Amino acid sequence: MKRYHLEVRVKPRPGLLDPQGRAIQHALDSLGFAGTEDIRVGKVIDLALMAGSPDAAVELGREMCRKLLANPVTEDFQVTLMNGARPVEGAE
Repeated sequence: MKRYHLEVRVKPRPGLLDPQGRAIQHALDSLGFAGTEDIRVGKVIDLALMAGSPDAAVELGREMCRKLLANPVTEDFQVTLMNGARPVEGAE
């Protein structure tokens, strides 16, 4: 087993209402930052975990998203292995 560092990004699915994003867009407009469009607010979760391989670490991260970290109905997620592997997208 080896220690891996994952970054999980969760954000609302396109087309769904994002009240936080809308509030930020209005605030930016009122501060003179005109032209901002479609602001989405999500969350970033950093995980350190033990796994047998990089693929197993990413799969564990995906499973965590499906079961707890992301709402499968309203959110998409992306799991990135921070040791140089490319992002793995997930929305199931």
